[in-house]
Amino acid sequence: MNHDNNNANTQPKGLFADKAYPPDSDVSQPIDIHKEQEVSKPTHPADESSSELSEHPTANQTTIASGEALKLAVVGHTNTGKTSILRTLLRDVYFGEVKNEAATTRHVEKAQLTDSHTGEVFVTLYDTPGLEDASGLMDWLEDNTASRRDGIERLQQFLAADVATGEATGFDDYSQEAKVIRQLLASDMAIYVVDAREPVLGKYKDELTILSWAAIPVMPVFNFTDSQEANIDDWQTMLARRNLHISTRFDSVAFEFADEMRLWQNLATMLTHSEMLERLMQQRTENWARLYEEANIIIADFLLNVAAFVQEVSDDDDPLPILTQMQEAVRQSERAMQHKLLNLYRFYDNAVAATPLELQAYQQDPFDPELLKSYGIRTTSGAAAGALLGLGIDAAALGTTLGLGAALGGIAGGILSNTSSIADKITGVKRLYIDPATLTLLATRALDLLTALRHRGHAATDATQLLYQEKTIIDEHELNDDDSHRFTPWPTHKLPSELKKARGKPQWSSLSSGKSEQAESLRIDAAWSLSTKLQAQHLGRE
Repeated sequence: MNHDNNNANTQPKGLFADKAYPPDSDVSQPIDIHKEQEVSKPTHPADESSSELSEHPTANQTTIASGEALKLAVVGHTNTGKTSILRTLLRDVYFGEVKNEAATTRHVEKAQLTDSHTGEVFVTLYDTPGLEDASGLMDWLEDNTASRRDGIERLQQFLAADVATGEATGFDDYSQEAKVIRQLLASDMAIYVVDAREPVLGKYKDELTILSWAAIPVMPVFNFTDSQEANIDDWQTMLARRNLHISTRFDSVAFEFADEMRLWQNLATMLTHSEMLERLMQQRTENWARLYEEANIIIADFLLNVAAFVQEVSDDDDPLPILTQMQEAVRQSERAMQHKLLNLYRFYDNAVAATPLELQAYQQDPFDPELLKSYGIRTTSGAAAGALLGLGIDAAALGTTLGLGAALGGIAGGILSNTSSIADKITGVKRLYIDPATLTLLATRALDLLTALRHRGHAATDATQLLYQEKTIIDEHELNDDDSHRFTPWPTHKLPSELKKARGKPQWSSLSSGKSEQAESLRIDAAWSLSTKLQAQHLGRE
């Protein structure tokens, strides 16, 4: 990485930036800037150019100024989930590196939360290396600095020593801790990430002591709070003894938007001027609501497209090839809808990060007879034909015309005998379409995926997913005789009016006509109307 020692006036400003970064020093950090309105897939970090952070102070600050972006350091012990929290705050599965091992982050990385309209920076976040040996550093500070000096002076003396530069001989190498302290002193405030599963140990107490010497506000943030092994009460007792009475919970795996808002609100209470955080909270709230509206429109449009899907077959023709083609078209359409939802919430179906799509509930075939049972969805009257589940065809005609009645009779499923109108019978044509039970299943599963996306952080790696295996959405649909535990947006026999109308509008379906743009424009009004009903049903479940 290149270094630039010629610009002496571009180092980060902070309460004590001059103490952390003397004029002849240099700090280099990759920069990753994110705008709130972006929902398209970002480029891979390997494709992004990195630039240097070399801003030197012009004057000390006594507090963050009104209208100035907040410089927020994210600090804590190794492997507590600092980068995971930043990924979730940034809605970016690519930021930093997340592994289930200690000391993954080896240098300071910078990211920004900006105004989605103007690009103005609200908050600059700094991901710091883990504090690996705070107890050893504390011993060094006690042995080599005067206790009568204030914390800033003692930290400055440490930063000037060989042990902070990696040039010391022996085992005293605190260069990683030095990176954290330099950034801490160049920031306005810090969040101290706590793995809520960890017991309160002496090394954590030493970390907090060292952090307090930086003389900036520090707020503990509890990660992995949904784990059954969380020890938050013990932690809060210890923090209170150190006059840290403001803390918050922010689980980077089991995400709650309300927790994020509480994090920003608690930080705002610790600032003299909190206008930037207040503007950030307002914009993030608006964007979160907009994403939810867009997600429901995506689901509504998908359901209308499937409901309007109709194929015709002559009485004398074998319907099985057509039925098979229709099933595959619906599968592909559902997967396309799922990808749209994933991209909307900045999850991507690739090897970079695990996503909710990898959960078993969303990989099951929508035409699997057992899936209807697991969701508690019962079909209405009609002959059973599991191999053709979800396709409305006159099963009686199948039995008499094709001799398939005996073969299909013992298979569980829900083919409805309501496809043929009187006119169709006269002309010898049968119309095949997706039945209400399957439409209900597709709607329920889409809303389940939306729930998972709204409650899953962007650092949900394989390792962390195991912590919450018992909380996955599939558990909500275990077979249960009590209908009160079943969550479907409507009874199977009471489809919304928009879906009923779609069944008589084959021109609305790109699956029928092959004309995607034209079909979408025809059903757009119905999609808006149906999305409103879906939101009402979904909010009631959440």
